[in-house]
Amino acid sequence: MKKSSLLLIACGLYLQTNAQSTLYQTSTLKQFDDAYELFHKEHLTAAKFSFDHLRNRVLSENREAASEYFHAVSALQIENPDGPSRLMEFTETNPDHPKANEALWVLGNFHFEKRDYRAAIASFQKVNEIALRDEDGEQVPFKLGYAFFQLNDYRNAQTYFDRVKRSRTNMVPDAYYYSGYIAMEQGNFDKAIADFKEADKSRTYSDKVPYMLSAMYYRQGYYNELIQYAEPIINSRNNLDRKEEIYLLMAESYFERRDFPNAARYYDAFVAAKRRPLSRDQKYKAGVAQFETKNYQQATNYFKEVALENDKLGQVSSYYLGHSYLKLNNPQFAVNSFSAAYKSNHDSRITEEALYNYAKVSLERGVFQDAIMALDSYLESYPSGTHVQEVGEMLSDALVNTNNYLKAIEHIERLPRKSDRIKAAYQKVSFYQGITYFNDSKFRQAISYFDKSQTYPLDRDIVNQSNFWKGEAYSGLEDLPAAIRAYEAVINSNARGREPILVSTHYGLGYAYFNNENYSRAEEQFKQFTEKVNPNVERENYEDAMMRLGDTQYVQKKFGQAEATFNRAINEGNRNSDYAYFRNGVVLNFQNRNSDAIRSLSQVTENFPNSRYLEDAIFQKAQINMEETRYSEAVDGFTRLINSRPNSPFVPFALEGRAVANYSLKRYDQTINDYKRILDNFPHSSNANAALVGLQETLSLQGRSGEFSSYLANYRNANPGNESLQGVEFESAKNLFFNQAYKESIKAFQDYLRNYPQSGQQQEANYFIGDAYYRMGDKNKALEYFYNLQKGQESSQTMRATIKIGEIEYEAENYKKAIPYLRTSSKNARNKIEEFEANRRLMQSYYQLEKYDSAIHFSDKVIELGNVTADAESQAMLLKAKAYKKQKKDSQAEEVLTNLVKASPSEQGAEALYLLAKSHHDSGRFNKSNETIFDLSGPYGAYDYWYGRSFLLLAENYIQLGETFQAKATLESIVERSSNEKVKEEAKKKLESI
Repeated sequence: MKKSSLLLIACGLYLQTNAQSTLYQTSTLKQFDDAYELFHKEHLTAAKFSFDHLRNRVLSENREAASEYFHAVSALQIENPDGPSRLMEFTETNPDHPKANEALWVLGNFHFEKRDYRAAIASFQKVNEIALRDEDGEQVPFKLGYAFFQLNDYRNAQTYFDRVKRSRTNMVPDAYYYSGYIAMEQGNFDKAIADFKEADKSRTYSDKVPYMLSAMYYRQGYYNELIQYAEPIINSRNNLDRKEEIYLLMAESYFERRDFPNAARYYDAFVAAKRRPLSRDQKYKAGVAQFETKNYQQATNYFKEVALENDKLGQVSSYYLGHSYLKLNNPQFAVNSFSAAYKSNHDSRITEEALYNYAKVSLERGVFQDAIMALDSYLESYPSGTHVQEVGEMLSDALVNTNNYLKAIEHIERLPRKSDRIKAAYQKVSFYQGITYFNDSKFRQAISYFDKSQTYPLDRDIVNQSNFWKGEAYSGLEDLPAAIRAYEAVINSNARGREPILVSTHYGLGYAYFNNENYSRAEEQFKQFTEKVNPNVERENYEDAMMRLGDTQYVQKKFGQAEATFNRAINEGNRNSDYAYFRNGVVLNFQNRNSDAIRSLSQVTENFPNSRYLEDAIFQKAQINMEETRYSEAVDGFTRLINSRPNSPFVPFALEGRAVANYSLKRYDQTINDYKRILDNFPHSSNANAALVGLQETLSLQGRSGEFSSYLANYRNANPGNESLQGVEFESAKNLFFNQAYKESIKAFQDYLRNYPQSGQQQEANYFIGDAYYRMGDKNKALEYFYNLQKGQESSQTMRATIKIGEIEYEAENYKKAIPYLRTSSKNARNKIEEFEANRRLMQSYYQLEKYDSAIHFSDKVIELGNVTADAESQAMLLKAKAYKKQKKDSQAEEVLTNLVKASPSEQGAEALYLLAKSHHDSGRFNKSNETIFDLSGPYGAYDYWYGRSFLLLAENYIQLGETFQAKATLESIVERSSNEKVKEEAKKKLESI
């Protein structure tokens, strides 16, 4: 109570006026009145001092008691330590004084205001309420009730509040409020509700009571009553206490009534108030309400927080979360949610349903290996489960479509009983695994799985395909007889004429016969292929087959047919037209149609400057000019070849041709020089003998026969007769080399070189020594021999040494040294294999030297050559993308990576998938990175390292997106399923850090 209130009480009836006589001015009465006036004006310290002076003065009994009373009240109000005791002393000394009752009231209020409720109770209980003024007397029972309330003495408090409730004072609402609170604390909720409803009628409590009353309704389970009471209030009262809590109680009540739209609305209202978070149980209910209202995105926001804990509530939330994500068309999140739900065993019914849904969604997403494991687990755990029949059918579908074929094969082989559907699945996945090995150039493994696929030959098409690819694999191993047998198995099947696999078999079998020099059968197969294939679909193979068809006809001397074939290819715009023109020129020459032959060869020499057949065409054209006695044109042709292609194996023969042409033109000095050049630089060439004869004749004609003897001696040393010991020793050393007795062959060649230091086969012997060291693994020693050969006089061994130097320096990572030799090898390559190997090493060398433009240039050259090996293009595309990435040309890199990933599955494709997703991740496109992994990872499950790295990246993306639950589920899946220990360990570390 305020100080002024206490003073008014203390003043009582002493506000009276005294006469102003002179005697009065000096009397004790005057001192009393002055002291009282000070008290009345609240000058309490002065009043106390004045009443202090009156204590020993003579006053009437009534004034003496009053003086003691006002003195005690003043001391009390200025908080003198003795104030309470003085006032209590007054009541005890003057129990019958009119002010004694007021003193108890004042003392009780003092203690009440000081929250000394025990002392207040002691004073109030002595007060005669009736003797006080009405308003004061009415406060006594309420204050007693409140004091007992504060002391948690609810029984006594309730007694006094009940008294007040029966009165007609303005404290009745207060009494109802506190009485309701006591009833609430004592669990007497019906009484609490009744009291709060009365208190709610007062403006004082109209903002406070609604929460209390709503809480009582909720605790009693009176959900309808709560809603009926609170719904209008929250919209009409603006300053409600704890309004957000009323929202929550409304939400919970609507939830209990299964009125999910209203429950969702009020849960959202509570969350929007941002006073405190929902409990886990409330978040779960809010999620259910949103789910049932089809607000699936909002549902996930609640469920994913609850699902982080591994308990029953977390399991059910994970299950709901899975269905929510399905409704949002987010199957990748759904599958992680179902995974978490089925791994938690708190509710067996949820575990079964979650496992079923996990398997089903995995199958629909094309993650077949995960589906297989889940479906198998379902059948094992729930042999009488609700979905057992459907799961069995799904399992066979998953086995057929899986990309982790090895695990599928292992799974089927473990099955004690195999239905026809399972056998059909085994046939398919074994075949697909064979294709996977084939694409990785693992031909022997591929063949073994093609054989496995024929264990259950239920599907004739797969049988034919497996035989075809066996033929391809045997061809890759250069086992032509086995390849022919495999191809012929397709031909001898009941395959219809234009079935794609039969058409492709004609092409493969044609090559097998061709390489086995069975040209008549090769011709038949290439002809069948070119007649049956759709050129617009298989353009490259069609154009190549046309060339081989012409070749087989040419070799069999079917010149007219060969000419027609090559002309047809030219007219069709065949990309191998340079070869067609060249070979047609040869065919026309054999038919003595030399003018036509010259025209055809000129097409190559004039229009295809980079043709692989340019030197062949130049040489052939010069030869025809010789036949036609056009010697000057012949000289020009041979000279062009000698000067433009000094390392060509045609050079010694071009020198001979030019020598003969110049002889015919009576240019004897030039003739002599060319013959000498053959004998000096190519003493072991097959035309060295002809050069020696020609030199003898020309020198004799010029009267210079004396010069011939030295060349004759050198020739004899370089070309011993086949019956001589020198020839025997050389052939013996070669036989040791070809029998892979490399150490012995080195010694034999070295002995040969010591015994015959002037031998014309010296360079060839040195090449064999270098190659033997190379095959033994002593590459430094091999390089020593190859470098010496490369620096020596030109010969057919020079280019071979150049190729070897480039190869060895590349393998030793001496890229700068390797590059010039590799470039020479590429420029002078005589076939696709040589060109591919040189360009492949060049692109890698330039990449390692950080010369990315050059790396990209040579990767394009490799790509242009096509799949010379099964993985040639994919290796080149991967390196090209990495080079673009190093140049920070992200868009170009991503384009190449995307094309590679979408091509036939390979290990390079698996790495490309990771790099593409990583590129999106590094640029902050986390959702795009995830989409890339989910959309494109299907075919790459067999490549466990890169597949695992991609899903580790997926978890990183989830963390960046704030999807902790999804990240955790992804990492747990990696730990559980990955077969790569390195990936698994990294996943464990990331899990620990979450």
